[in-house]
Amino acid sequence: MKVRHLVAIAGATIGASLASHPAAAQQAAQRRNIVFILSDDHRYDFVGFHPQAPRWLETPALDRMSREGAWMQNAFVSTALCSPSRASILTGQYAHRHGVTDNQRPVPADTRFYPQYLRTAGYRTALIGKWHMGVDSGGPQPGFDRWVSFRGQGPYTDPVLNVDGRRVARTGYTTDILTDYALEFMEEQRNAGRPFFLHLAHKAVHAMFEPAPRHRDRYASSPVTYPATMRPDAAGRETWPDWVASQRSSWHGVDYMFHGTLDYDSFYRRYAETLLALDESVGRVLEYLDRTGLGRNTIVIYMGDNGFSFGEHGLIDKRHAFEESMRVPMLVWAPGMVQPGARVQAMVQNVDIAPTLLELARVRAPRQHTFDGQSFLAALRGQATARERRSVLYEYYWEWNYPHTPTQFALRTDRYKYVYYHGVWDRDGLFDLQEDPLEAVNLAGRPEHAARVDSLRERLFDVLESTGGTSIPLLRPRNERMDLKRPPGAPSTDPFVRPKSGGS
Repeated sequence: MKVRHLVAIAGATIGASLASHPAAAQQAAQRRNIVFILSDDHRYDFVGFHPQAPRWLETPALDRMSREGAWMQNAFVSTALCSPSRASILTGQYAHRHGVTDNQRPVPADTRFYPQYLRTAGYRTALIGKWHMGVDSGGPQPGFDRWVSFRGQGPYTDPVLNVDGRRVARTGYTTDILTDYALEFMEEQRNAGRPFFLHLAHKAVHAMFEPAPRHRDRYASSPVTYPATMRPDAAGRETWPDWVASQRSSWHGVDYMFHGTLDYDSFYRRYAETLLALDESVGRVLEYLDRTGLGRNTIVIYMGDNGFSFGEHGLIDKRHAFEESMRVPMLVWAPGMVQPGARVQAMVQNVDIAPTLLELARVRAPRQHTFDGQSFLAALRGQATARERRSVLYEYYWEWNYPHTPTQFALRTDRYKYVYYHGVWDRDGLFDLQEDPLEAVNLAGRPEHAARVDSLRERLFDVLESTGGTSIPLLRPRNERMDLKRPPGAPSTDPFVRPKSGGS
């Protein structure tokens, strides 16, 4: 959908020099500061306040955001993969429109990011942390006054940063270092009396997980509960697509995780331990805003760039359209604007971030910028509108490097999810999320659901056609194929020779 209320900006140089327009400068100063915190691979139910979270999981800062702000209970990404999701957040567009359809593809030269519009309207802007679009150098990108990033995924410790175009080697834990830079930027803007936009994008908690030294083994003795659909004999397994069963004993499957190099329980606990420093980072941001009084005029949004599977349907990682992959945590903290303890049921997506924050900042985007997302500001304020989403679109394109997961498109409503697989001889998916929240039983092959499958497929393709999403991108192969990667002592690298399945 297009955001129709974001119309052409009056003049390409609005506030080009706010110093010469005191009224515009004063208006900018009255706008809310914006802090957008983005984590990596953080699944929706791995927050301490969530009823499905491990009972031993500690996330006091995120719990505070939930308690004092709003929990967006139905937040999703349009592609569960780092680069496409990050590009969708910054453009408000689906991957098939902005063109960053995988982790290898570069950002098209004519791409416009919403921080560029905030900057033009008087905000001081910063990106601190992970950029990771295409095979990037980590260098500055358009729309940011301050730039602190790194090449690609970056390391968990001792990062070499690109600080405003300069190479800076730092010693320490990356999550902590990025938070230091974020606090420094906010303090500079506070002292200058300028409104600011901060995009704080963490590497954490991306695999392979590395907790901060102070958190290692915090959960070493904590019990691990395995999902019901992880069992080889899980109820409904015979209805799943064939590719799901095949992936079980592959790089991203529980029977051969990362080619047998990892232990499930340790992997799970290290994920939770790595999350601790991320939560501390959020806590430091909130404490700074409290201490300085900036919290009274600042909005903080926290979300994950995609989810992560821990054995559901026998899968590890993300990419697919099951809930644990495409669903993410999203919290909004904005004293005086958001009702404390609010629980927002409306479906929202990563493509909605840009139009929401532009509306909040009272900034208009140029007419030529098409948004696939829509503002959820009204829902955030507790106002029901006719514009609330009736469904969300999901898309993922097959990757040369990770060939285990096929191209797929999905349409999710508040009750049903239809999944269409492209390029494989396999069955599609239909799940009743109300009666079957685990997505254990695929209803697509049942005659009594044939009409529903047809209707949802039509709706899915209506969205794809109306947004230019019916072309499948093709990218020149590069780097290694992970199904052929072979650790020392591992079985044959022939992708058609599967190892013997272990118990789970």
